[in-house]
Amino acid sequence: MQSAVRFWAVIPAAGTGTRMGGAIPKQYLPLAGRTVIEYVLDIFLSDPRIAGITVAIAETDSHWQHYLLRSQGKPVRIAKGGVQRVNSVLNALYSLQQALREQDWVLVHDAVRPCLHASDLERLIETLRQDPVGGILATPLVDTVKCVDQEHRISGAPARRNFWRAFTPQMFRYGLLMGALDAALKRGEAPTDEAAAMESAGHVVRVVEGRSDNIKITRPEDLALAEAVLNQPRGVSP
Repeated sequence: MQSAVRFWAVIPAAGTGTRMGGAIPKQYLPLAGRTVIEYVLDIFLSDPRIAGITVAIAETDSHWQHYLLRSQGKPVRIAKGGVQRVNSVLNALYSLQQALREQDWVLVHDAVRPCLHASDLERLIETLRQDPVGGILATPLVDTVKCVDQEHRISGAPARRNFWRAFTPQMFRYGLLMGALDAALKRGEAPTDEAAAMESAGHVVRVVEGRSDNIKITRPEDLALAEAVLNQPRGVSP
């Protein structure tokens, strides 16, 4: 009898965080008494469905070796980070070829998105676990969207009803995702997220609605927002 499918987390963490303006990559910045990446890793280490984690780090990363990780008995592997996100994720997937089967699930999550709620992770897994392809966490867009030209003048305002903000994790079948990312690179493309690569490969990607406070640390002010989210009672809706 074939064993049940596995769920594995992949964390691309090779970015330098230049928009933060500091010497430390964003994932290692202090946040509410810990580091950003500690929150990210603990989300997946705490979920009993996640079998393990692979973190893709830069070769010049001098911080990871000092990071004390409570693995909670799960394997935490390291893969070589790439120049872009797609390279890091694909390297991580290649490193798992002996551990995962094509039908297993990979959940790719940003190393600087520390506010993922456990209920969102559960909803994503339970909604998609029988899907042949997979999907992403997202939330409907509530702001008015403006098209802006090169001179920063508004050139249009598309209707927002069909627009959603794409979040992570993005959860796809291991074999399909590896094939889609590899094909994208061979075409000279650099998809900004896994869903884009899957769409380019002709797969239908599902959307699972998540909380709007699953924010990404991009600019210095985002740290204060993330701390406020993390300090909320975890049962409070955004």
